[in-house]
Amino acid sequence: MSREKTPLGVTFGSLGVLGPRAALEIARAASEMEYRSFWTVEATGTDAFTLLGGVAAATTGLDLATGIVPIQLRTPALTAMSAATLQALNPNGNIWLGLGVSAPGILRQHGVESTTRPIALMREYVALLRECLSGEVVNFEGDFYQLKKFRLGIRTGERKPKIVMAALNPQMLKLSGQIADGVLLNYLPASHIETSIEQVRSGGDATIFAYVHAAVGSFERSAHSARKDLFNYAMADGYANMFRAAGFSDEVDELRERHSARDRDAALAAISERMIQAINHIGTVDEVSDFVKSYIDAGVEHPVLMPLPWGEDRLATTLDTMRAAALAV
Repeated sequence: MSREKTPLGVTFGSLGVLGPRAALEIARAASEMEYRSFWTVEATGTDAFTLLGGVAAATTGLDLATGIVPIQLRTPALTAMSAATLQALNPNGNIWLGLGVSAPGILRQHGVESTTRPIALMREYVALLRECLSGEVVNFEGDFYQLKKFRLGIRTGERKPKIVMAALNPQMLKLSGQIADGVLLNYLPASHIETSIEQVRSGGDATIFAYVHAAVGSFERSAHSARKDLFNYAMADGYANMFRAAGFSDEVDELRERHSARDRDAALAAISERMIQAINHIGTVDEVSDFVKSYIDAGVEHPVLMPLPWGEDRLATTLDTMRAAALAV
């Protein structure tokens, strides 16, 4: 008896350089390659729900997902309205509503203050969002939100959007297991997946999603791009702590020390080939396929490819990487 095929997703989050209309081409290609889900992010580029609405109109059969929308930028009621609209446009597929507490850098660009209580904010946001998606009249008095007589004006039917939480640290991972339908892991090497899943399972049985960063191509040609990408995340405390927990303390500490000395070249050089290949993998078709398999073997239930468009022809690199990942399932 053959095993059930592992669902595979792809995100447009790394492909903004291709422009919004390319999302339709990527989504059509994903459908042809039997991908299960199409994801996108929201920061300062495309609006996630507008982009996914275009994908819903251009394809059939794909689950549509945000990964993530920052909860500080949208009220729970507005998020419920957007997700319900998308569900109505995509009635035969799942809507995976990926939410996260955004990094201070993104919030500053939107003129929004960071929260000092991220766990409490997320817990309340998800609770209120579920009420708003119920279709019932909502009156809510919380620490962060107060609603009076809100009622969603869209009938979602039996299929309703499902909530996915982005999580890095143990508290948020446990909370995702308690209150969400899924958890989205990101910038996490396969070697650290089991530990994160244990923390999720201490809270509950949320579906385990993970972004798998990969590119079919030459390491020598793409290593600098990989280092710049990892540098940006290692400068954020939450990701830096996760990288340390995953075994890259030496790289993170040296990177930050060199950056403090205003030596950016040395800071980038601190990111080792081992760290790159564990998180932003660059290799042949077979190597990328094996890399995706390593996440499945580690316990990821729904891997989501993040194609890294680091070739001379960005679209060709993306499609080659998608084909390689599809071989893993």
